[in-house]
Amino acid sequence: MVQDISTLKSDAAYPAIQRTLNLDALRSFVAICETGSFRRAAERVHKSPSAVSLQIGKLEEQLGSRLLDRDARHVALTDQGAILLGQARRLLGLNDETLALFQRSELAGRLRLSAPHDLGVSLVPHLLRRLAEVHPDIHVDVWLGKSETVQMGIKDGSVNLALFNNVGTSAIPAQELFSEPLKWLVLDGGSAIQQEPLPLAVAEVGCAWRDAALKALEAAGRDYRVAYSSDTSMGQVAALRADLAIAALPQSLVDRDLVEAPSHHDLPQLPLTHIRVADDGSELAKAFVKLIMADMRSSSVFAAK
Repeated sequence: MVQDISTLKSDAAYPAIQRTLNLDALRSFVAICETGSFRRAAERVHKSPSAVSLQIGKLEEQLGSRLLDRDARHVALTDQGAILLGQARRLLGLNDETLALFQRSELAGRLRLSAPHDLGVSLVPHLLRRLAEVHPDIHVDVWLGKSETVQMGIKDGSVNLALFNNVGTSAIPAQELFSEPLKWLVLDGGSAIQQEPLPLAVAEVGCAWRDAALKALEAAGRDYRVAYSSDTSMGQVAALRADLAIAALPQSLVDRDLVEAPSHHDLPQLPLTHIRVADDGSELAKAFVKLIMADMRSSSVFAAK
């Protein structure tokens, strides 16, 4: 008698064949890798931190591998997590590309977007992905520079959109996306803050954060020297981690080994930094701004602190 082949396979084999990765969980996993924390990832994907943690737990259970090493202060990829990150980005990209084929927008054309280097790394990629999902036929050329020069691009008509950060009021008509406090950040346990004059890591001339830091120190009568200069906040962060200097940076960069300067050092108060967007009034630019504003409103990470 010929035995049915189905009886030769164990029942346990079928769940393994039929398992499908949860794309929402993969999106949360990628968000954790890009933001460096469960909290910020949860805000990006519009879920609670506990929901995101549950998603990662189920992913790890499904794959039979630990994906993230985490403690109270930081999150790091394991070797298996690094493998999944590349695969997850490919899967999500194919998913978004497929959806776009069936959700075509009537808007099409090319935009010129300018932004400072920091936003070009932290915020712009996410916004461009959102634009591609909703308006796949709008193509964006990105130029990165100082906030001061970025704003000038709107004035002289060389760009259609400008994302920039500044303190105080805006010199050009713009909509505020979010704001957060600037803080004096230092290496946890470092000695740079104990030096005199105070060693600073700053951005190049024209950066609003640089101006705010120098004005605050001068008003307080504190001696300082520019010990490290970089055109991006990541360069300043590198200087802080090497304990070469302290820096005035957004509070959201407090993470891992970077902390706010202890109050007994009596550093002067710093203002809020505001992230704003300006457009040239064109139809495509306004569509992008509308999308940006909707995305900001739906995420609590962008609420003013």
